[in-house]
Amino acid sequence: MDPKGKINFFRRRITRFFTKSIVLSSKEESLINIDLTQVKKILIVRPNHRLGNTLLLTPLIKDVSNIFPYAEIHLFLMGSLGEVVFENNKYVTKIIRLPRKPFKNLLIYFESWFSLFKEKYDISINANHISSSGKIAVKLSDSNYKFYNHFNENISHYSDYNHNAKNPIYNFRFVIRKKMKFVLNKNIPLLEINLREYEIENGKKIIDSLFNNNKPVISIFTYATGDKCLSQDWWYLFYNKLNQKFTSFNILEILPIENISSINFSARTFYSKDIREIASVMSQSIIFIGADSGMMHLASSSPITTIGLFKSTNPELYGVYGNNSVSVDTNTLNNDNIIDLINNKLNN
Repeated sequence: MDPKGKINFFRRRITRFFTKSIVLSSKEESLINIDLTQVKKILIVRPNHRLGNTLLLTPLIKDVSNIFPYAEIHLFLMGSLGEVVFENNKYVTKIIRLPRKPFKNLLIYFESWFSLFKEKYDISINANHISSSGKIAVKLSDSNYKFYNHFNENISHYSDYNHNAKNPIYNFRFVIRKKMKFVLNKNIPLLEINLREYEIENGKKIIDSLFNNNKPVISIFTYATGDKCLSQDWWYLFYNKLNQKFTSFNILEILPIENISSINFSARTFYSKDIREIASVMSQSIIFIGADSGMMHLASSSPITTIGLFKSTNPELYGVYGNNSVSVDTNTLNNDNIIDLINNKLNN
């Protein structure tokens, strides 16, 4: 085993050791008795660097800010995307950032962890119930109330309970249910990136520069990582059917950072490394179609109707919702089925 592999092995062993000691504590249960008006500072923990997981955190932040409108929110994240996603969120006042490559930035990595001791929080919240590092961060935080986000069999019967964006909302609402008149599965916030007016206007200008007509725009994203990515053959066939069916629409392919296209750049394309600029262009589309990816969640947060194409991942965990969006299992629906579904969305 190489040195890095050995370090990762021992890191996992240590993580499991610590998380075994974390059980549903009296402090978490005591959230039932918390005075909501006295909550001024909250820590929300999600140490993951991926764009999709960062965006899936936004509904929880919205719900927490609705419950505690006078509280500031600090985030414990990994990588730099959080600063981009939350730069226009008035409730997020501080981001504690773990480096994406801790072994190359050990000093910064440990400084980020130790910073959890420097702030006093009223509540600390683990946003992902299977995240060991999230639970450890909550345990280490200097907080009056610690919410570990354990699996809750009392509410697990809800069909969308396991969704990564909704699960912490369900669990947190349940703990403070006696303080607020919640219908647990109602009015769950949507993903949001909070585009500014000038960003939206810039997206419109970009669209106008790409197309010399006033046709509405269908955006597609033909890339995804690993086995989530649909084949080039699948995309060629789908794109041709899409192009033939929707002649009164412009089709725009949004390119990944790798600047590659599964349809060999057959459609008009847009490329940018600026997440918010991409979102602004998406916001000017009438619908977005793409595989399970950060770009799919970015479209959903823009917000526009999003057709999420799922090949290997579970839409119950990562599916799109709201804004007339729908997740599609490409193993059970063929291209014609999906085209019909898109047509129904566009006509409703």
